[in-house]
Amino acid sequence: MEHNSIATAKILSDALPHMQRHDGSVVVIKLGGHAMSSDEGMARFARDVVLMRQVGVKPVIVHGGGPMINEMLDKLGIKSRFVGGKRVSDKATVEVVEMVLSGKVNKQIVAAINAEGGQAVGISGRDGNLLHCTRADGDLGLVGVPSKVEPHIIRALVAGGFIPVIAPLGAGAGGEIYNVNGDTTAGAIAAGLSADRLLLLTDVDGVKDSHGDVVTQLTIARVLELTEQGVITGGMIPKTETAMQAVKCGVKAVVIMNGHRENACLLELFTTCGAGSMIMA
Repeated sequence: MEHNSIATAKILSDALPHMQRHDGSVVVIKLGGHAMSSDEGMARFARDVVLMRQVGVKPVIVHGGGPMINEMLDKLGIKSRFVGGKRVSDKATVEVVEMVLSGKVNKQIVAAINAEGGQAVGISGRDGNLLHCTRADGDLGLVGVPSKVEPHIIRALVAGGFIPVIAPLGAGAGGEIYNVNGDTTAGAIAAGLSADRLLLLTDVDGVKDSHGDVVTQLTIARVLELTEQGVITGGMIPKTETAMQAVKCGVKAVVIMNGHRENACLLELFTTCGAGSMIMA
């Protein structure tokens, strides 16, 4: 028992310089739907977020919810149509997307954070004119691309001590609802806030080199080089594109990391080794 207490005290002592460095930092975290697959994992994530807020970090959560959307569409008998591997979002589909993301998923995350002693508030990109969108592609229907971010509502919540939890939905010029990619939403919001960090929680450890090893630090030039060489492929390409765009728009650093790893966010912020791949200018 005493040995465990001493080890815990040393961990806290070693973390102090990192806590001081990130005190007051705005950290946007993209939480994917697959990372919410278990109550235990959700509780761990919530505890980490509350601890971050307790030591002076200002976390802002943007979440996805693809698996939950698929499940609800199946239950309602709404068949999905895909173009180029992307779901077409007609009016019926978007209504389900909003119901699942703003309702079930958003409130699940809010409840988990509040259960750990935090003060979370759930909103969507449609609230407070947060996320203005244009249509991404006519063939995809009501799928949006952020055109403008008005982060006043986020700043007001953070200033009040709250942890914003944001569903990736946006509004068009005519008030129409747009379904927006979660990573894209997180990148746009992080840029709008000039965030110190954007953490993209995925199901892989980070960007890997040609030998399969995780590259812990990359510049935009290096990312472009690895992409041109065919080393960065598949689903990692849109994530690195989001990261590069966020950095170009003023985010200090973006980290692509494995959200299934226990205490992943704490490892990244409060240890020397960090977690995943950090992309900077």
